[in-house]
Amino acid sequence: MKYFSVRITTKLFSALLGALIASAGALASIAQAAESKQPAWQTEWERTIEAAKKEGQVAVYISGYEEVLPEFQKDFPEIKVHAVTGRGSQMAQRLLTERRGDKYLADVFNSGGVTTHGQLHKAKVLDPIKPLLLLPEVTDTSKWYQKKHHYTDPEGQYVFSYVGSATYGSVSYNTKLVDPKEIKSYWDLLDPKWKGKIIARDIRAPGPGSGNARFFYHHPELGAAYIRKMFGEMDITLFRDYRQGPDWLAVGKYPICFFCDVDLLKQQGLPVDTFGPKSFKEGGALVQQFGTITLVNRAPHPNAAKVFINWLLSRKGQISLQKVLVRSENPADSLRIDIPKDDVPMLNRRIDGINYIDTSKPGWQDMKPVLQIMNEALKAAGKS
Repeated sequence: MKYFSVRITTKLFSALLGALIASAGALASIAQAAESKQPAWQTEWERTIEAAKKEGQVAVYISGYEEVLPEFQKDFPEIKVHAVTGRGSQMAQRLLTERRGDKYLADVFNSGGVTTHGQLHKAKVLDPIKPLLLLPEVTDTSKWYQKKHHYTDPEGQYVFSYVGSATYGSVSYNTKLVDPKEIKSYWDLLDPKWKGKIIARDIRAPGPGSGNARFFYHHPELGAAYIRKMFGEMDITLFRDYRQGPDWLAVGKYPICFFCDVDLLKQQGLPVDTFGPKSFKEGGALVQQFGTITLVNRAPHPNAAKVFINWLLSRKGQISLQKVLVRSENPADSLRIDIPKDDVPMLNRRIDGINYIDTSKPGWQDMKPVLQIMNEALKAAGKS
């Protein structure tokens, strides 16, 4: 009986072992099948995140919108953000200088289109960003303004535009000296009665105003004639110090300022304001501000760069961007149309029913034709 008992136990053990092996094989097959049913983008996204964590960091050269970086860091604490900040044109020169010294340090460059397209794309230091777009909520063009992705480069591959904030010439005024109801057209700002009473930031130096100057230049009802009259016939006073123009406006030294930022002075109760929606019959412009992103070629952390770019362009990334910038000097209206706009000030928010000219169009980033007319007009007026 003892021998019979051992034989039965052995058989049971073998049967159980076989059953376990079969179950393990079945579970493996089920897991494999489940993985095969997982969308290809999700598999690639998970692999990219793991690879990015091994790289450990992402080097982001960013101008104007650096306040969004801590939000990315919260979501991906294993990918440390190494941020290089400053004015876009200066950072571009820094990057180009580094590369001339065989230092390839940058992964992502984020700034305005004049810098990303005018300096970096032309210098051929960018890789196509389009192949990196992976998340369905990013690649789905129905989630974006005009149902498309916006690029500032002619190839539609390198410089992705993700901000289209409304602007109306960026024209501010002293509320004690100007009745806004009398202004119906941009041309009304160049009425002879305002001659010698207008100031403008000198757009020959990189910075605010270039997008609005291109708007004037490319608008079919304004064009070169508007630029020529503004700088050639209005006895305009130029300034470069960002605070000087708004201060002159606030104390009433001048009644009108082009390319001023007076939000802070207005919040302080000073008599300044900015022309907004429906002020001008010619409509308004969409400007990128600092809202273009690029992938630098020979990036040292390509997977981390891919994660950062997809995160920034995602629904969460763009909501974060609008939220953190709401009280800054550069509030942003994302080109995503599937996110709330409550955090975008009315002056910067796209509004239905207003005709906007998109200054991010390929070929419209070049300031040379605008500046050529400006310089010719100033020279003719004896102000060069």
